[in-house]
Amino acid sequence: MGEEQVAPRPEAAAAAAAELTGFVISAEEAERAAAAAGVATVQDLLPLLVPSAMKRAIVPISRFPVGAVGLGASGRVYVGVNLEFSGLPLCHSVHAEQFLVANAAAAGEPALRAVAVSHMPCGHCRQFLQEIRGASGIQILVTTDADEDCAPEWRTVASLLLRPFGPHDLLPENVPLVLEAHDNPLGDPVVATVANGFAAGDLEARLREAAEAAARAAHAPYSECPSGFAVADGDGRIYAGGCLESAAYNPTLGPVQAAIIAMVAAEGCPAGDVVAAALVEKERAAVAQEATARIFLEAVAPHAIFHVYNYKPSDA
Repeated sequence: MGEEQVAPRPEAAAAAAAELTGFVISAEEAERAAAAAGVATVQDLLPLLVPSAMKRAIVPISRFPVGAVGLGASGRVYVGVNLEFSGLPLCHSVHAEQFLVANAAAAGEPALRAVAVSHMPCGHCRQFLQEIRGASGIQILVTTDADEDCAPEWRTVASLLLRPFGPHDLLPENVPLVLEAHDNPLGDPVVATVANGFAAGDLEARLREAAEAAARAAHAPYSECPSGFAVADGDGRIYAGGCLESAAYNPTLGPVQAAIIAMVAAEGCPAGDVVAAALVEKERAAVAQEATARIFLEAVAPHAIFHVYNYKPSDA
């Protein structure tokens, strides 16, 4: 006789449903996980996933992990965690909410409906969320409210940031915001300067293509200086991201951080395993990323080869 199959206990199934298997969950998988966890909706599932998200944070400096889990209009679920980089100033760090938004943008998510986060969003993150159209209505739940004898409850971003300053103060209504399609004009490529002995070949071409695509998709309406950064690991896998600017400037997420977010979200290698990188930006840009990229690579992946591609606007 074959071995008898034992059905999993309900509490075990619920616990398994609350364990993340990646940084993006399809709408179908999210519905199944909600049912297995015994909750009515996917939005109710979000806070149950936060502890699992926190385990994925990379925080060698603060030792303070933050996890955020968001629900998109598509029904997909996105995960964000905070990232810190030893040897670099704190301004290079990535907040969990920034990670989540960049993750959703990379997946082509059209809108964000709700976010459960382990700790109250800081002012920096409340401001960063303003770059999403309809940000005021995004629902936020802070899971650690329970630690202060407060029942966690859904509240709007508008209730956390009164009288916000944002895109509506600086941009025409028709300018695309974060999570909306961008096609930034870059102009014509300038003869590139090789840095650190970057040899020509397939890897160089793929890095350049990925960095250019990221620059074209970047959110840079304030500086009009779109930029994209791409990195490769030792197996030749490419990860890329473009800058995501903020109307308040300082909460801006640079292309270097966006590329590392893509690397972490794809369950790739640690940032220190980057072997090659490429930056695409405009020539003599008012907001330039090259110096910051070099500082980042020198601290995190000093042996990585690096190539910068400048583009000259056609009207220059």
